[in-house]
Amino acid sequence: PTGRTRHDEKITVYVSSDELLELEHARLVLRGQHGVAVDRGRIVREAIAILLADLDHKGDTSVLVRRLRNS
Repeated sequence: PTGRTRHDEKITVYVSSDELLELEHARLVLRGQHGVAVDRGRIVREAIAILLADLDHKGDTSVLVRRLRNS
């Protein structure tokens, strides 16, 4: 066993080259500076969980609503 959680559902998300580089940079920072070894998928799932919890808690003033309104 690898200790990884098996996920039954899949989505495809397209990102820019810069976004992919930022995601990879975050993965390397987590490993190098914080001792947290995770893959990019785990980072994305955690980011989604954080944004959805913020949306649920803060609603109209959530980070997600503010960013989407300003895009």
